[in-house]
Amino acid sequence: MVQQAISERITPRDLREGGAARVLARIRAGEGYYITNTERDLSQSDFKNRIMPHTQILVSKERNDAGYLSLEITGGASIHVDMLRKQINPLEKLEILSSLMPDTMFQTLCRGINLFGYRPYPENVIRLTVKSFAPYVHLWRVFDFLNYIPNMTAVFEEVQKAGCILEPSICFSTGPEHTDKFYVGKVGEILAVTGDDIILCIKNHGGLGSSKRIGDLVKSILDRYPDLIVHYHGHNTDGNDVGRIVEAVRNGAKIVDAADHAFTGFYGPPPILTVIDTLDEYGHRALGINRQAVVDTSNKLRPQREYYKDLESQFLGFDPTVQTHKLPGGATGSSFEQAVKGDFLHRMPSILQEELPRVQIELGNWWSVTPGSQILWTTAVNNVLNDKRYKDANDDLKNLMLGRYGELPFYKPSDDVYQAVFGPNWKEIVQREKGYQKIEDVDLDVEKKVLDHRLGRAATEGEFVLYLQHPNDAVNFFKFEEKYGKTWVLPPCVWFNKGGFTLGEKFEFSDAYGKHHIVEIGPKQTTKTGDAVVYLNINHHPEPILAELQQEGEGKKRKVALSAKEIAELAQSGDVRSPIKGTVSEIPVTAGEEVSAGQILIVLEAMKMLNNVISEINGVVAEVLISPGDAVDVGDPIMSVEKKV
Repeated sequence: MVQQAISERITPRDLREGGAARVLARIRAGEGYYITNTERDLSQSDFKNRIMPHTQILVSKERNDAGYLSLEITGGASIHVDMLRKQINPLEKLEILSSLMPDTMFQTLCRGINLFGYRPYPENVIRLTVKSFAPYVHLWRVFDFLNYIPNMTAVFEEVQKAGCILEPSICFSTGPEHTDKFYVGKVGEILAVTGDDIILCIKNHGGLGSSKRIGDLVKSILDRYPDLIVHYHGHNTDGNDVGRIVEAVRNGAKIVDAADHAFTGFYGPPPILTVIDTLDEYGHRALGINRQAVVDTSNKLRPQREYYKDLESQFLGFDPTVQTHKLPGGATGSSFEQAVKGDFLHRMPSILQEELPRVQIELGNWWSVTPGSQILWTTAVNNVLNDKRYKDANDDLKNLMLGRYGELPFYKPSDDVYQAVFGPNWKEIVQREKGYQKIEDVDLDVEKKVLDHRLGRAATEGEFVLYLQHPNDAVNFFKFEEKYGKTWVLPPCVWFNKGGFTLGEKFEFSDAYGKHHIVEIGPKQTTKTGDAVVYLNINHHPEPILAELQQEGEGKKRKVALSAKEIAELAQSGDVRSPIKGTVSEIPVTAGEEVSAGQILIVLEAMKMLNNVISEINGVVAEVLISPGDAVDVGDPIMSVEKKV
C-alpha cells in the first residue's frame, strides 16, 4: 500500500517536468480522489492565523511524507499576519518550508484583484506579486467575492504564464438566487477566459447548504463539463462538512479539503482521517496518502495545541445557525475577538442571527467572503451599536453600492438603503459616481524609492512586493526585524507566554535550520535613574534590555472621552479628531496645503475597512499630528486646519 501511494502522489517535480496539463491529466485519470491539507485555512479560521513557523517546521517531515496533492500554507490573510503578528517574511517562510517539504506542492488562496489584502490593487502590482510568489506556490486558488470574472483575470493570466496550476473558484452561498443554473453559467464564464486546463474550486467558505445541495451542484457542473476537475472546499462550522465532502466525491469531485485532526476546531475544515475513513466505506480511495504519516503529524501537533488556546474563538461549539448568518470560518474568530475588545460580545447572538442575515438580504444576497464578509459584518455591527441603521456607512460599503467592485449579481439594495447610506441627495450622488472602478497602475519606480527612503536602505524585490500589499505594516516589520532579528524562530511556548518571565528562566530550542539556541532571562540591574536593565543571555551572549519604569507620582494623563457630536463640532473649527479607533492608512494632504470642505484629509483603517476623514471647512492644513501606521483612538487629535477668512 505504501508503494502504491508513492506511485500515485503528485509532486512539484511532476509539475516542473510535465507542466500543468500533464498533472491535471493524472488527476483526471486517478481512480479515487486527492486531498489538500488546508493548514492555512485551519489557522485562519480557528486560531486567528497565528500558527507559528516553529510549529509548521516541527511537522514538515510528516506532512511531506503524507502524500497530499497540495498543502495550503500561504495566502488569504496569512501574508498580512505573518508580518503583523508573527514577525516573519512570508516569502522567507515559503523558502524555508519548501526546502523541508520538497515532495509537496504548495497552494495559496488569492482574492483576485484584492490579492492578499482587503481592497483592489493596480494590475501591475497584481502581476508583480504573482511573479514573486510563483517560484514557491504551485497551485493558485483564486476567487472574487462577487464572482465577477474580470476581477480575477490578471491573476489567471500570470499564474498560467508562470506554469503553475490555476484553480479558479465559484464562491457558493444559499438562497433563491443561488441555483445550479447560475453556478454552471459562472463556470462557463471562467472557462471562456482560462481554457480547459484548470481545476475548478467550489468555495463553500461558510460551510453552507446541505450534503445533498453540494452533491447536486457538483453533478450539475460535471453534467455540463464532464472533463472538468472539481475541488470542493468547505468549512465545518455546522459540524456537517464531512457529509458535504462525501456527496461531493460521490458525485465526481476529484479533490477535497481537510486538515490535521489534532488542530481542527469548529470554524475551519474537518479532520483528514475522518474524511478518508468515511469515504473508504463508500468505496472511494484517497490517492497518494500515507495514512501513518497523517497520524504521526497529529501526534506531534497535539502537545503544541495548548500554547494556542488563548487564540481560539471566544464562541465555542458547532454553530448550525451559520446557515442563517453565513459568516465564513475565516472571519468568525476575528469577529468574536473584535466583539470582546469592543465590549459587545453579549450582543453577538442578535448580530449573527437577526441583523447580519437582514443586512445580507437588503444588500443583495451576494457572497460573505473577504472583503464582502468584512463589509457585511461591519455594517451589521454598526447597525446594532448605533441608534440608526446604515448610519456612518464606511467607504467600502459605499463603493460596493456604487458598483465600483463590479455589478451586484442579483439585485440592488432598495432606495431606502441608498438614502440611509448616501443621504437625501443619494440619486445625484449615485448617478455621478456609479460605475466600475479601474485601479490605475502605480509608478513602481516611484514606490520603490519611497520604500527605500522609509527604510533608509535599498529594499529587496521581495520586500517591495510585500510593501505594495500592506505598506505600513510591512515597513514596521522590516524595521522590527532589523532591530531584533528573526524572532519567529522562538517556539510558541515562549512566544505566547503570558505574565512575563522570571529571572533565571531558561529556554532551549532548535530553529528552522536545526541550530540549537539557549535563552536565559537575567541578571537584572538598576540604573541611577531608577530604571531597570534586564540581560537576555542568548547563546551565552548578554543582550541588555532597558525598561523605563514609571516613577511614583508619575501617573498617565487621564484620557478625555469625546462624543461623536463633540468631534463633529471640533471639526467645524479645524480641530480634526479621529472618529474611530483604528490605524492611519494614508494621509493625502500635507502641511501648508489648501483644502476644501469635503476633501479627504486622512484615511483610517478599522476592522479591515477604510474610513475617510474629510475636512468640514475650507482652509489650509496647519499641522499633521500623525503618521501612516499610527494607531489612533476615538477623539485623538490627528490634524489641524486653519479656516479661510
